Amino acid sequence: MKSIVEATTFPRTRQSIVEDLRALGLNKGMTVLVHSSLSSIGWVNGGAVAVIQALMDVVTEQGTIVMPSQSVELSDPSEWQYPPVPEEWWHGIKESMPAYNADYTPTAGMGKIVEVFRSYPEVLRSSHPNYSFVAWGKDKNEILHQQSLNFGLGEQSPLGKLYMRHSFVLLLGAGFDSSTCFHLAEYRIPYQKVISKGAPMIIEDKKVWKEYKDLQFREELFEEVGQAFEGEYDLKSGLVGSAKSRLFSLKEAVDFTEKWFKNYDSENIG
Repeated sequence: MKSIVEATTFPRTRQSIVEDLRALGLNKGMTVLVHSSLSSIGWVNGGAVAVIQALMDVVTEQGTIVMPSQSVELSDPSEWQYPPVPEEWWHGIKESMPAYNADYTPTAGMGKIVEVFRSYPEVLRSSHPNYSFVAWGKDKNEILHQQSLNFGLGEQSPLGKLYMRHSFVLLLGAGFDSSTCFHLAEYRIPYQKVISKGAPMIIEDKKVWKEYKDLQFREELFEEVGQAFEGEYDLKSGLVGSAKSRLFSLKEAVDFTEKWFKNYDSENIG
């Protein structure tokens, strides 16, 4: 197996990434939801910092960069599978688990770029203990404001705000299975399985275990949804470094996903 240096034809830099992003169609003033894989870009001089700087160079403060910054490890240990923990541990884990803090709670499974971005100057983070978003730029406050605890990726979430704007999704080396905006469509279809979840939060200066409602998501279908979406719409695609990347309208993606799920459910459930 080749090392990342051996697999990279030339060093990726802040400037080369800027050029690739612009060639893909990213421009000044855009509002963009970014999903990323740093390793897929190749060897980057400056790593995640260089990628973030390149995104900011292109979008500028006239636009807004948003990324999901989920912290799903702050959850009921009875749900854990990778790995599961003994049942006799569950109560103690819930009692001692640190509460969500937008400033220092790390992301889980989001990648290095998001983890660096969340602590970057002038980046804000939303309030949801599991499904937070981070944002930088012109409209960050409006997009992150008052995210609902219940149904945290629904209409009263940053995704709902992005849908109402002229927003784009950038898959920077990430697959359609990472496309968080597809979740918004799951709240708009007849077939929904509502479940109870929980996470530790600070409420009135005290740590509490807060229960909330959400959907049982179906991310396992997202890659199939994305391939169908790409087959019907003219998505902008190209390489950013070595990373296969796509840029597309968030509203078009959500509308298509809603129709796709309705058809899928009518054939497989109804």
